[in-house]
Amino acid sequence: MKRTGKKTATDRNFVVALSRGLDVLRAFHPNDGLLGNQEIAARTNLPKPTVSRLTYTLTKLGYLAPVPRFEKYQLTPAAMSLGYAALANLGVRHLSEPFREDVMRATGGAVAVGGRDRHSMIYFGQSRGSETVGVQLDVGARVPIATSAMGRAYFWALDDTDRAELSRLLREHYGSRWPKMRDGLERSGETVAKHGFAISVGDWHDDIGAAGVALRLNDGTGPYAFNCGAPAFRFTEERLINDIGPRLLAMVRNIEAALGGLMPHSKKDVSKKLKSGGKLARVAEGIR
Repeated sequence: MKRTGKKTATDRNFVVALSRGLDVLRAFHPNDGLLGNQEIAARTNLPKPTVSRLTYTLTKLGYLAPVPRFEKYQLTPAAMSLGYAALANLGVRHLSEPFREDVMRATGGAVAVGGRDRHSMIYFGQSRGSETVGVQLDVGARVPIATSAMGRAYFWALDDTDRAELSRLLREHYGSRWPKMRDGLERSGETVAKHGFAISVGDWHDDIGAAGVALRLNDGTGPYAFNCGAPAFRFTEERLINDIGPRLLAMVRNIEAALGGLMPHSKKDVSKKLKSGGKLARVAEGIR
C-alpha cells in the first residue's frame, strides 16, 4: 500500500492522520483474521511506532479489538458496519442480482460486480453456482485493475483525465512490473474498441478466464464493472469473445436501462483513442 502522495501531503485541507488511520483499516483483507503492528506496518509502509499509535487509537474508538494472547488485532463489528452501510446504499448491487443470476445459470461462470479501491477492484456483489468451484472469490475480494477483466473494463470507462491519473498510480505501485501490465491494458483497449468488453485469459491467474463490462450511470456514481469468469479450460479466449462477452454486455445494457444509466463509450469513441495500426496513444492517454 502506497503512502500519501505528494499532492495530498501538501494539501492544507488533507488530514494525514485520518488518512493513515484508514490505511490501517484497509490493511485487513478478507480471510486475514488477526494482524499485528509489524504486519500492518509492512502493508501500509508506515513506521511501526506510528502504526502502534494508530492501532491504539482505533482500539479506543472501537474499530479494532486487541487479542493479547497473540499481540494482534482484529476488525470489530463497528468497522464492518461501515462496509455494510455502503453495500446497503449501492442500488446497483441489489438491482443487478437477478441479471447476474441469469447469466451465471446460462454460462456456468461466476458473475460479480465491483468498484474501484485504489489500484484494485473490490467485489460488492457476487453470484456463484456449483459449477464455479474454481473461482473462489466472495464479496470483499479484490482483483487488480491492470490484469483482470473487471479492472480493464473499468479502466477504459474512465475519461481521459481520470485514466491518466489512474495510470500514474498504477505505474508508481507496480514499478518495474508496470511496462508488461501496460501492454496488457493497451491490448484490452483494442478489445473494448472492437467488441465492447474486455477479457483476461491467464493474465491475472493462469487458470482463470473472464470477460468484463463497465457500467456508467448518470447520477455521478461509478463507473462500476461486472465480470463473468470460470476456469480457463472452460472459458477459453474464443468462448469469451464469441459467447461470454456478448452475454455480459447485453446484461449490463439491460441493467443500465433499468437504472436509467448512460450507455458506455461507443466503439467509435474508444477507437478514437487508438493509433493507426491498433496501438494506443500512450502519451495522450497517460499510460506511459
